[in-house]
Amino acid sequence: MVEFHRMENGLWRPFPVEYKRGKPKIDDCDRVQLCAQAICLEEMLNLEIPEGALFYGQIRRREDVIFDQELRTETEDIARKVHALIDSGSTPKPQFSKKCEKCSLLELCMPRTCGGKKPVGNYLLKAAEGP
Repeated sequence: MVEFHRMENGLWRPFPVEYKRGKPKIDDCDRVQLCAQAICLEEMLNLEIPEGALFYGQIRRREDVIFDQELRTETEDIARKVHALIDSGSTPKPQFSKKCEKCSLLELCMPRTCGGKKPVGNYLLKAAEGP
């Protein structure tokens, strides 16, 4: 969602707000997602967006996020890595974690089934042997 805040000169500045169901994470994933949204808005509107906010439903708190150079650099680095991954044409193996349980892509990703380190050949040999 984007709020619009009036600036001192009477103009309006976009203020991105991301709503999350849970609580703040120990890593920067939510802040990076919000910063990426701000960078997209900046490119679309040709202006600078210095800050935004994350609202966490579980704790019912809003956390302001400053888009400083460190966060912008981290966000841009991650975007470059995603582009490189797409360009490579390879799909990384899923890694199951607690987050997976609430993910809308759980049924497609199948991290418990596909993320293991066992080669499929062993499974096929056992299946061919029968009971």
